[in-house]
Amino acid sequence: MKMPNLMESKKRGQSKVEIIRDDFVLDDSLKKIGKDKKYYIKTYGCQMNLRDSESFKALLEEMSYTATDNYEDADILLLNTCAIRENVHNKVFGMLGRIKHLKGKKPNIIVGLAGCMSQEEVVVEKILKKYKWMDFVIGTHNMHRLPQVIDEAIKKRGLEVEVWSKEGDIIENVPVKRDSKYKAWVNIMYGCDKFCTYCIVPYTRGKQRSRMPEDIIKEVKELVSDGYKEVTLLGQNVNAYGKDFANLKYNMSNLLEDVSKTGIERIRFVTSHPWDFTDDMIEVIKQNKNIMPYFHLPIQSGSDKVLKLMGRRYNRQSYLELFNKIKKAIRNATITTDIIVGFPNETEEDFKETLDIVDECKFDGAYTFIYSPRAGTPAAKMQDNLSLMEKEERLQRLNALVNKYSRLSNEKLLNQTVPVLIEGYSEKGNDTLMGYTDTFKLVNVVGDKKHIGKIVNVEITDVKSWSLNGRVVDAD
Repeated sequence: MKMPNLMESKKRGQSKVEIIRDDFVLDDSLKKIGKDKKYYIKTYGCQMNLRDSESFKALLEEMSYTATDNYEDADILLLNTCAIRENVHNKVFGMLGRIKHLKGKKPNIIVGLAGCMSQEEVVVEKILKKYKWMDFVIGTHNMHRLPQVIDEAIKKRGLEVEVWSKEGDIIENVPVKRDSKYKAWVNIMYGCDKFCTYCIVPYTRGKQRSRMPEDIIKEVKELVSDGYKEVTLLGQNVNAYGKDFANLKYNMSNLLEDVSKTGIERIRFVTSHPWDFTDDMIEVIKQNKNIMPYFHLPIQSGSDKVLKLMGRRYNRQSYLELFNKIKKAIRNATITTDIIVGFPNETEEDFKETLDIVDECKFDGAYTFIYSPRAGTPAAKMQDNLSLMEKEERLQRLNALVNKYSRLSNEKLLNQTVPVLIEGYSEKGNDTLMGYTDTFKLVNVVGDKKHIGKIVNVEITDVKSWSLNGRVVDAD
């Protein structure tokens, strides 16, 4: 049993990052474990987790498991978890409660926990005390060992915990089963060294470590050959890509330019930290039409006092300078953001400064959250005199303002024709299609299924706060 260790996770030393290219080897004895059995994966959280789940699916299918959309039909259930906010913790444990009832009826099902929650010491301790009926917990640093961990859990018929607490390496060549045939997530780096006071990610994902440029470019070229139209470059802080290279002068602007040269039709990247967004990046984006004019640029708060308490390393003015620089340089640039409400001892004046910056920036959209303390982070130790009622009231006021500007942004596209990558059928039903504009706006589209997987021109016929309606106007 290898337990997560919070103190070990906080360490940042000078140890060299190992790039391991041959660590995934599936023994013949593991290839038939899942024969005639089904798997179910539930994913919580960010795009990095979605990408991790694509590898989990591939690993399980190499063990002969087949997918099911109904967890009650599964022989193995895996929850790929997020540790950013408490409400996700609650959802995960709520799901485990439902699975416990299922395991009572089907005692042979295998239940596992993966993702960032598995790297939290307090979570694994809770599982060992109250969820001993589970079969395994696997960490973010050793996810490629899923087959071996499952094998051990089956043999022992007890709770197997294998979580490595370390700064982290880079494991290449782990198989992947992509969720889409048209757009793909591409990891460019792992971990984070920013240590914002409220964030658990540096502890759950390890230190910042960038993949080698040639490995990323090779992956993108293969996707182009397979007919993919879009890639999203992923990392906890993509703008800092390459800063950890010891003997290579190569950064995010260089990578964007080289990915652009692969000929992929659309390039996106998330998530950006304002501290590391450079003028060179802006210039590369401006000069390359296949880098989309969409930017997710978290502000978190409009108050300099709160930003300092958060350890964000920028202030209101520097954020606004970057925001305006992007808007001026990139035609049709859309910018979304993240905002935390109710950080410990946020005053009404602090909150009004956040409302003011939303008024000034008129963001195209925002992910807004009530602050959630995470065990082991500095902010969790801060005294907080704000009531939940006050925080919820502020969140409602903020959301009303965000919704206003999101709709105003969408209204600018009414009766305009915009390029949309059609991804498939919409949840709206009635054979409606769906896709995203170059500026990452969701569009429900009236069109023919022949357009799926293509970038087509769509006339916007109706707007809502968070989506658009349109019809295909391409001739073919």
